[in-house]
Amino acid sequence: MKEEKSMKVNSPRVAGKLPKIGIRSVIDGRKEVREPLENQTMNMAKATADFLTKNLKHPNGMRVECVISNIISNVAEAAKAEEKFSEENVGLTITVTPTWCYGSETMDMDPFRPKAIWGFNGTERPGAVYLAATLAAHNQKGLPAFGIYGKDVQDADDTSIPEDVQEKLLRFSKAGLAVATMKGKSYLSIGGMSMGIAGSLVDPNFLEDYLGMRYEMVDMSEFIRRIEKEIYDDQEYERAIKWTRENCTEGPDDNPPERRLNRQRLDQIWEFVVKMTLIARDLMIGNPKLKEKGFEEESWGHNAIVAGFQGQRQWTDHFPNGDFMETILNSSFDWNGIREPFIMATENDSLNGISMLFSHLLTGRAQIFADVRTYWSPEAVKRVTGKKLEGVAENGIIHLINSGSATLDGTGEQTDENGKPVMKPYWEITPEEVEKSLKATLWRPALLESFRGGGFSVDFLTKGGMPVTMARLNIIKGLGPVMQIAEGYTVELPPEVHDVLDRRTNPTWPTTWFAPRLTGKGAFKDVYSVMNNWGANHGAISYGHIGADLITLASMLRIPVAMHNVSEDRIYRPSAWSAFGTTDLEGADYRACSNFGPLYGKNKK
Repeated sequence: MKEEKSMKVNSPRVAGKLPKIGIRSVIDGRKEVREPLENQTMNMAKATADFLTKNLKHPNGMRVECVISNIISNVAEAAKAEEKFSEENVGLTITVTPTWCYGSETMDMDPFRPKAIWGFNGTERPGAVYLAATLAAHNQKGLPAFGIYGKDVQDADDTSIPEDVQEKLLRFSKAGLAVATMKGKSYLSIGGMSMGIAGSLVDPNFLEDYLGMRYEMVDMSEFIRRIEKEIYDDQEYERAIKWTRENCTEGPDDNPPERRLNRQRLDQIWEFVVKMTLIARDLMIGNPKLKEKGFEEESWGHNAIVAGFQGQRQWTDHFPNGDFMETILNSSFDWNGIREPFIMATENDSLNGISMLFSHLLTGRAQIFADVRTYWSPEAVKRVTGKKLEGVAENGIIHLINSGSATLDGTGEQTDENGKPVMKPYWEITPEEVEKSLKATLWRPALLESFRGGGFSVDFLTKGGMPVTMARLNIIKGLGPVMQIAEGYTVELPPEVHDVLDRRTNPTWPTTWFAPRLTGKGAFKDVYSVMNNWGANHGAISYGHIGADLITLASMLRIPVAMHNVSEDRIYRPSAWSAFGTTDLEGADYRACSNFGPLYGKNKK
């Protein structure tokens, strides 16, 4: 593959500074207490900031920055810290203290900012007492906060951060950064509802009340206008079409011979879909090159952190489909090199697009968009193939396959230090892994029975053995948004089994075989129950078992989780959730989310 030198850190694509983490160092205001503890308190804040800075990156690869406040012992010093945080674009806060302080005078009162408190577990001073008292104040005021309390007592001069505290600091911070990053950004709907899919009926109230985001919409005819008037970067287009011809291999055409498009038409379609890709990206984030061509308004874009393309059917009945555009945008590389993936939902399924966005912000990785298409029981597989499912697939598998759009990272051709397949954050991907991903991919002429305007569908098979998490948002009338989460593994079937099962659906589309991790009860009693309880036809699949991070993020946004297979010891929600019940955690989650309401919706009451 001929590739330009990749940029390992992207500058922010959308307007707004990257959020920072505010570290609030809180202390007892009495002089005799304060003076001896100032160094210990500030060192605790510095250790927290140093730990987070070393271990967290934004999805664009830039290190997360922390801002340490002045020492806070009273309301005036709290206001001074707030002024500093406002200037520094702090999006979430962690209050740290080894001692007793005056809770309601020193607490973070911002109603929209995720907040946590780490009360040092030491016997010399009651940091844990401040933690409990201030969490009670947060709960009483309706400002839920996360508590961090190490399970083991530490000595007063111990500056280390215990592992259990580290885990909570990271889980809270990743979710809080996701909340802060989404605020003020846009979901761009390119077109409207696709084939009656409910998720493509974009709900502005959900975006505004729960995520603090805007809803932007453009008609699909904008592609035609921009193509005909050449509203794109001509030089980049020449580079893009050259890269595409050199690296995107056409696969067999499964259309009947009499319906197959000729070479000239296929070449025209390649040119068309490459231009669609440039235009969709420019619609999302803008392009200063367009201003140079005299198109200043178009150069701005829509400040979109996520987008969706309707496609079917009004577009695809006449024009080439959007599969190439969606696949390349969702991948961690293109003709410009290795870069942060965009988030683009097939069929304008905004709820799956937002699910992809959640997981991308938590991990920095590309996301697979897929139909949750078919449950294959062990018995059914044996009947049609004569083979027995084994290993993690022994209880059955789910066929994740969509009509030709999924990130190329999903091939599994990236590898860890042990040679195992992974999906990496873009800054860890090598040019060799990009080349392997492209070589593992075919671009199949679209089946004209579904896509009358032609196009190309990406065709690959995901490698097995990757830990993955499938997630999905759904909106229920009278209830609002709910989330579903299923951790599991990708599966590699014997070729003869895969071929039989794949051809029963559509061999021109990308396939991921998924085996959810079972718990023996509820929706995870068996694989059939996972499929039967899934709330929509689509799912967002992320590398890694990130269900616990998604649960924490959902609680910050006040979105209850309807089903998950995350162990209880990994679940981390605001302390107020325990007041709604400790034996039925899912029921308590629903009650707490209903009680506090959507994060940004309260300002409309």
